[in-house]
Amino acid sequence: MRYVIQSATTGAFLAPNPEDGQPEWVMLLRDACPVEDLESCAQLIEDHAEPFHRAYVVDLTQLHKPIET
Repeated sequence: MRYVIQSATTGAFLAPNPEDGQPEWVMLLRDACPVEDLESCAQLIEDHAEPFHRAYVVDLTQLHKPIET
């Protein structure tokens, strides 16, 4: 699976930098290096997201599917 972490407040994405692996907030989805597992996403959110971000995880494989109600 491939995931990105997005701030519901700012719209920015929390992702590891592809060059050195250090987490950073980026504004563009194309600049957000995906995270491979939910455990890593949870750790990134815990370590690098402030509560005001209201961070959530987006599963990139589910973007094209309609939402079921």
